[in-house]
Amino acid sequence: MTLRTLADGSARHDNNFNLMRLIAAWLVIYGHSFPITATDSPDLIARIVQIRFSGAVAVDMFFLISGFLIAASLERHRLRDYLAARALRIFPALIVCVSLCVFVLGPLLTNSPDYWESSQTWKYLARNITLDKAQYFLPGVFENQPHKAVNGSIWSLPVEFRLYLLLAALGLLRLLRAWRFNTLFVVGVIAGFALIDVAPLPPWKVANLWCLAFFATGTFAWVNRARIVLWWPLLVVAIGVAATMRGSTYYFIAYFIALSYTTFFVAYVPKLPQIRHHDISYGLYLYGWPAQQLVLHFAPGTGPMFNLFWATLFAGAMAVLSWHFVERPALRLRARMGRARESSIAAPGLQTVPVLATSVER
Repeated sequence: MTLRTLADGSARHDNNFNLMRLIAAWLVIYGHSFPITATDSPDLIARIVQIRFSGAVAVDMFFLISGFLIAASLERHRLRDYLAARALRIFPALIVCVSLCVFVLGPLLTNSPDYWESSQTWKYLARNITLDKAQYFLPGVFENQPHKAVNGSIWSLPVEFRLYLLLAALGLLRLLRAWRFNTLFVVGVIAGFALIDVAPLPPWKVANLWCLAFFATGTFAWVNRARIVLWWPLLVVAIGVAATMRGSTYYFIAYFIALSYTTFFVAYVPKLPQIRHHDISYGLYLYGWPAQQLVLHFAPGTGPMFNLFWATLFAGAMAVLSWHFVERPALRLRARMGRARESSIAAPGLQTVPVLATSVER
């Protein structure tokens, strides 16, 4: 019996990554609907998983998928093309979203008389569009709501972009070759356990470590894709072990392995509806939290399901607009830059070297 590997799956053009990211972006909205409406009961996924709520599980999936696909992108592209692709994928939609919050949402909703004079306003704009450090508050906006953040989801974006740069550095140092990266990965795992055992870490550092761990695991999966088998019995074992260990001291390890293996298995094995040309997951992630805050602002006292329904509609509409008018034009610009660069280096009588395309990476 020939078993399918990750390499077999990644060699094909059909996969479920876009659908999975769309579902994950919606899970972030679902998970946030409870704290945003000050609802004490945990969401359904939090009850099952126990150590992570649905939004955190979704972010884990995002970083795992990102580590895998971004490593593939780096391997297939020149460094400058890789960096241009990453910048064009993440910054245009982010800049538009942040600008709408500062120049439209803020002025309409603020109760602060010095909104435009406040340094907080311009710090929110400058630091968020440059991914310097996530800023969450605008003066006088959402101050009477349980959570005052204008967009609490953007905390992950500076982390993600720094990991893109870290991966590029590893590529320059030739550390993405299998045995070198595997050694680095094992050393990182050992260091991570040692760091956890030394002293309790602040929540933001714990969140960053989760992101780094899943991103590195995604890269590990790409580097070792020919050796990782996608097999139903292994999926059952991974989920079964995690279920058995739930509540134990080292359950988080079983959760980590089960989520990682399940993500790649679902990406390549089941035949699910394909989303090939319209990836609105990034826009849904960007606009989800502001949409939820707006719903609560205009319908105070409403519960999580009401918030989830209307925020999904509003954020979904904004995500569609973002895809058609911001993200897709940026991706076309990236493609045109790649074709122009190929033609500029082509010698007479020789074919240009193709730049292989991957799925649209967040």
